[in-house]
Parts: sequence; structure tokens; C-alpha cells
Amino acid sequence: MTDDVRDRFLAAIAAQLPVDRVKELHLFGAIRQGGIESGVAVVAVERDEHTEPVTVDADGGIVPSAPPARYTIYTARYRLTLKGLDRGKWEISVTEEADAPLLTVDAVVRGVSRRSGDADETVRLSGDELRAALPEAARP
Repeated sequence: MTDDVRDRFLAAIAAQLPVDRVKELHLFGAIRQGGIESGVAVVAVERDEHTEPVTVDADGGIVPSAPPARYTIYTARYRLTLKGLDRGKWEISVTEEADAPLLTVDAVVRGVSRRSGDADETVRLSGDELRAALPEAARP
């Protein structure tokens, strides 16, 4: 993925998600096949609601518990036509997939990277790094 395509992809993600709440983004290496380039990113976004789970102790008292914070997980995909009549055509989709703690997201991303053989091509950006990488017009 060229820097221009990467910047365009990150800006498109920022346009569809609350970029100020992005905790981290995992960007997988692009795939070129038959005149089409496609790429995938996994994005962890802080959730809106701040509900604090509780447990009940033996005396019936409520005890706040502190499980790992959970994040809404999105998959972002782009598709760029490089050749042919539709050259330059750009498509992006961002889909909510799950909610999970960051440890789970990291484990899944590492597993997918390892199985695909692209472990070195997966880039992790913190929310701050993502916001700094965005063009000025796309920043919150």
C-alpha cells in the first residue's frame, strides 16, 4: 500500500468512525490481484456507555468489579481499481463486528497475521498515532 492509498484509507475510516475515540488500529498489508488492490484494518473504538459491572458478595452487598475495558471492534475494507475502465474507482466499507477487550483484539490480529504469512506487514497505530497521521482536514 502506497503512502497516498494509506492516507486515503485512514481518512475514509476517520470520516465514518468517531476518530477521537479510536484506541488502536491494526492495518494489514494490501493485496494486489487482477488490477485490484484491497486492504483491511481492524479498529478498536472506545464505547459510549460507561456501565460498571458489579458483583454481589456473600452478605448481599454490591461490589464493583473491574473487568478489562471493552471496545467496539470494526473492520474497515477498501478496494481500489488500478487498471481498466474503472481505474481509480475507490470503495470503502466499515462494519461493526464485535465488542472485546484489547488483549483479545491483539491476539486475533496476531493470529490472522501469522496464518496469512504477513506478520511483518501488519502495522499497529495507537489512537494518537492515527490522529497524527490524518491529513489536517480529517482531524477532529
